[in-house]
Amino acid sequence: MPAQDQLHDEDRNETYTERMDRNWNELLQELRVTQTGTQILTGFLFTIPFQQRFADLDAYQKDLYLVLVVLAVLATALLVAPVSLHRVLFRKRLKPELVAAANIFARLGLVVLALVLAGAAMLLFDVVVGREAGWVVGGVSLAVLSAAWWLVPHLMRRAAG
Repeated sequence: MPAQDQLHDEDRNETYTERMDRNWNELLQELRVTQTGTQILTGFLFTIPFQQRFADLDAYQKDLYLVLVVLAVLATALLVAPVSLHRVLFRKRLKPELVAAANIFARLGLVVLALVLAGAAMLLFDVVVGREAGWVVGGVSLAVLSAAWWLVPHLMRRAAG
């Protein structure tokens, strides 16, 4: 059996190691977008209790808000975890393991981020319009995010064969 570095990707003419380096760099580009947005959203959620109208929220709205804060922190943790992994595994010749683990963290982070985004829209509409509108907007947001982030890519992959 040839060493992994000897295995080539015929379409790209790259070794296994080169492919892992490319995969890591592509993942980093994706994470740069999601990390920034998630960190801003989390920071924004942290400021809400210090607004005057926060005291006007009912128990349901406060509970939903607290769930959103926990989810936002979790999304941030998951999407930043690959940075920590890289620091710990740097120069340990574990790039394939790093790419695989970072991929899992990124996927989980996107799932939790979708919940935060839909939940934030739900809370906003609940406060401004009403509970029913909040549920509708939350559900529609989650459906749109699921379609854009999961369904469409899976359909494209299936169509590509």
